[in-house]
Amino acid sequence: MLFYNTVKPLVQLSLRVFFRQIEIRHPERIRAAGPVLFCANHPNTLMDPLLVAAYRREPVAFLTKSTFFKNPVARAIFTSGNCIPIYRRQDAQVDDRPATPEELAAQNEQSFGKSYDYLSRGGALMIFPEGTSISERKLRPLKTGAARIALGAEARHNFQLGLRVQCIGLNYFDPSRFRSDVLLNPAQPIRVADYAAAYARDPQAAADELTEEIHRCLAQRLVISRDAAEDALVAQVERTFGDHLNPDDDPSTLYDNFQLARGLFSAVAWFEQHDPARLHDLRQRLPAYLVALQQAGFDDDALDDERRGFLTGLLSLVLGAPIWLFGTITNYLPYILPSMIARRATQELEFVAPIMLVTGIFTFSLGYFLELSLIQHFLTHDWRLTTLIGLLMPVAGFYALSYYQALAARLRRLRARLLPAAQRQKLLMQRADILRLLAEARAAYLAR
Repeated sequence: MLFYNTVKPLVQLSLRVFFRQIEIRHPERIRAAGPVLFCANHPNTLMDPLLVAAYRREPVAFLTKSTFFKNPVARAIFTSGNCIPIYRRQDAQVDDRPATPEELAAQNEQSFGKSYDYLSRGGALMIFPEGTSISERKLRPLKTGAARIALGAEARHNFQLGLRVQCIGLNYFDPSRFRSDVLLNPAQPIRVADYAAAYARDPQAAADELTEEIHRCLAQRLVISRDAAEDALVAQVERTFGDHLNPDDDPSTLYDNFQLARGLFSAVAWFEQHDPARLHDLRQRLPAYLVALQQAGFDDDALDDERRGFLTGLLSLVLGAPIWLFGTITNYLPYILPSMIARRATQELEFVAPIMLVTGIFTFSLGYFLELSLIQHFLTHDWRLTTLIGLLMPVAGFYALSYYQALAARLRRLRARLLPAAQRQKLLMQRADILRLLAEARAAYLAR
């Protein structure tokens, strides 16, 4: 627990820096007192448990696959970080050989016992029933371990413990990118005591029934695609025409984007069955339009000719240039190194963000320390002025990032304005055709 309590404030700060926006629907469901068993989908490895633990005052224990405990140093860190090993059939070993089914059962029985004890004391335990982490907008089949732990803990107390299973849908909008968004979408908690009669009749059947309910609750709180082609199509519509499809919604509310994505997936499935020609038309027109935009060197937003506020925006870029320069000089290396290291360290998308987060904690801490040491020694010779510069460095870093994004957007708009009139008109006609197609499809889908 020492490591957990020491690191938690740093993790909370790091998550606020890494994500542009973290939105929690019904935060009281995450913060409610235990005993509680958190069950979530698992698309982003280390990020998933950290996001839940960071927004809960009481500590959370985590069921973690046993392979993380093999190294003595890692074992000490994970144990102090409130983790309990869980043994999967493909990972379990005894004396450097694969564990027998009996040995595997004994190992997990010990882990289950620790989980029962933790929940009996009113604690919060987190488990990922999918059993593995893959960065997809899918919900894979669930293992029954979560249900068996919940039912076993309640059975120890004659179903009077008051344990709840709290399902949480973790929806990342760009899981491997710095300053992206994430929506935590908890369901209504499940009362484990409601399964007492089923457990008395048949414990395994009760575990299967509870697992099905967990799956249902998670599926309702997630954006789920059926295959890569469908996911790619919906992602293209979301990113290119999301503002057109949700013109009146509050842009700061991620839940609107979540509902839009679920609606799009539902609509695609419906059109496949009832109007495949319209869907085929969209699959042809949208990629062609996006390729044309890419060849022109800008995105769909750049086609909007917003002249109002142009001079004000240009003036802000000119006046902000010194702050951008300071922020870039003092933050560029600590900012770029985590991304470079993560891309070299792994090809698996679900590990990129956690590596960036952990590496960024070290690069920014060490980078700021070295920079401020040099500033103190060669420039200010005054710790008060050095401290002030140190406080300004992260602020200037965030400003530099937003400045760069604003400058890039203006350059894209400039390229769009300089485009030959005939080519620009062709792009506008392509866009109008797609928007008309989407509007007609929406009307048909809503009228179904």
